[in-house]
Order: sequence, then structure tokens, then C-alpha cells
Amino acid sequence: MTEMKIQQRLAQWLRPEIRALNAYHVTDASGMVKLDAMENPYGWPQALIEKWLKVLAGAELNRYPDPDARPLVEALRSVHRIPEQSGVLLGNGSDELIQLIMMAVAAPGRVVLSPEPGFSMYQMIASFVGLGYVGVPLSASDFSLDLAAMLAAIEQHQPAVVFLAYPNNPTGNLFDAGAIEQIIAAAPGLVVVDEAYHAFADATLMGRLPEYDNLLVLRTLSKMGLAGLRLGLLVADHGWVDEINKIRLPYNINSLTQLSAAFAMQHADILTEQTDRISRDRESLYTQLQQMVELTVYPSRANFILFRVPEGKGTALFERLIEDGVLIRNLHRDGSVLADCLRVTVGTSAENDAFLKALRRAL
Repeated sequence: MTEMKIQQRLAQWLRPEIRALNAYHVTDASGMVKLDAMENPYGWPQALIEKWLKVLAGAELNRYPDPDARPLVEALRSVHRIPEQSGVLLGNGSDELIQLIMMAVAAPGRVVLSPEPGFSMYQMIASFVGLGYVGVPLSASDFSLDLAAMLAAIEQHQPAVVFLAYPNNPTGNLFDAGAIEQIIAAAPGLVVVDEAYHAFADATLMGRLPEYDNLLVLRTLSKMGLAGLRLGLLVADHGWVDEINKIRLPYNINSLTQLSAAFAMQHADILTEQTDRISRDRESLYTQLQQMVELTVYPSRANFILFRVPEGKGTALFERLIEDGVLIRNLHRDGSVLADCLRVTVGTSAENDAFLKALRRAL
């Protein structure tokens, strides 16, 4: 088949909005100080690894996993302090749960709404499932919620879902809880509060779930130190969970993930110690970045820090860091509110020092 025929078939059968997308890109970090993906930089003690491997040795790989992951759900309920009356749905990462939510409400003419800049997957997944997307700009000065603009957009577009990352990605700030309450009250459809970084934020709406019939809370274990397991959880009223569960593919959480995550929840104190250390190191890193007069550094309640470099220098500085063996995230887009902005994950002390030295050289 010629290349021309392939292109003709692609044009004929693929939806235009899918062809217009770019695939999610992950930069090869081999041999580099990797501070681009908001991962926990710490592993487990060797003694704990040996106990974990004994648990995995008992996995029946010839059998399908528990379709409802019941022991894992109970462990997560305890560690995450999930309200007893709320339902829980597990996903292969929180991305799958975002997709399931959108698939459940997708219909011609419907839209999802989110502040911008925000988590890129909200807009991407909306395109995947055929929903419209409305982005409402955050305040350009401090990335706070523009409540008036949010409420006006909700009134105008009547979104099926409003997504609020809490703390926000990529800016790192916590939105005002009172503003979120007003958005929940005004929203005609669902409001999903995405708490991917809750472990670093000391703030949550999990306990508020029984107060609102349209509130869903989304979490992931990735930022706590279990990114390789790809496990997310959606918590909401049983009515929402039961309906969304109908479109979840069977056995979406494999046996090894179920056993590993349940084991990790038995040792959640180690994960908490690590996330507490990261939060302390975040404050130290923030202070050191603030001392560089060329930078504008934004406060963070997550495990990363957003900063802006001198005008026109964003991409060049990012590339200079790569040459120095340090990979962070380049968020620069010409003309956008994130122009000349870079985002660094909080790593180990040695990784943070390597980043700071490379950044000073690049500046």
C-alpha cells in the first residue's frame, strides 16, 4: 500500500480532532538527573523490598485478578480516610478514571470546563471522547482562580463536568476553598476535584463528599511513590460510582498492582515519611530559587515548583540544563501565560543541588 493511500484512509476514517492532536510526549531521561515528572525520588528500604517480593511470589498469574480489588479498596479506605458512605472506583492511573468520567457523560453539544493553565489531560481526553472543552484563564499574576470568570463560564456553557486540580498542575497553588464551594453549588453537572498532590498539600475535600451530591474526588498513588503501579482512585456517592463502573473494562487493575498497592498501604508510614521529607525540601528549594534575582518563583503546595526565567530565555535555558545532565519540564509557549516558565520536581538533596548548580551556570 502506498503512502498516499494510507494518508487517504487516515483522512477518511479518523476523526479530525484526533488527527489534530499530538501524542503525549515523554522525554528520554537516560543518564540524567530526572526532575521532570513529579515522581517521588525515593525507593523502599531493602528489608521492605524483600517482604514485598515474598507477597508477589504468591500471585496466581494464571488467574484473572479480583475484578473489584476488594482487599485493596478496603486498605485504601483506611489510609485515605474515605467517608464510609462513599463509593470507590479504581483506575489504571487517574487518567483512566478521567476518561471514564467523560465517557459516562459524553453527548453531542456537551462540554467539560477547567481553569487554565491546568492538567493537559483534561482537554486531551475531552477530544478523545468527543466532548467540547472550555478553558477559563487563571489570574495572570498569581494563577489564582478567577471566580467571576468561572461562574460566568459555568452559566454560559452548562458544563457536564468541571475539573479542578487541587493543588493545580502545573502552577502548584491551592485554589481558594470558598471559591470551590461556590463552583460546586453553581455547577449543573459534576465537579471533579483532582487531588493528585494531596500528600504534599495538607488540604483535601475528601471529608466534604457527603455534603455535595455532584462532588467527586480523584486521587493517584503515583506522586506518593508508586508511579510504576499506575493506580488511581475515584471517590464519590455510590450512585455515580455504580454508573461509571458500568463502562470500566473488566480486570483493569492487574494482580501485581493489587498485591503491591495493598502491601504499600500496610506500610503507608514509610510513604508518609518520604512525602513529608519532599515537602520540607520543597520549601528549601523554593527559598534558594527565590534568591536568584533573575527568576520569578511561584509558591507551591505540590512536589514541584514553577518558575519564570528572563523573557525569551525559557527554551534556551531548558536546553542548557539538558546539556548539563538535568531534565526538568519546559512549559514555555510563545504568547501564553506560561511563557518562559519551567517546572522542576523536588528530588533528593543531591538531585536538588545538582539542579541548582546547573541552573546557576545556565543563568
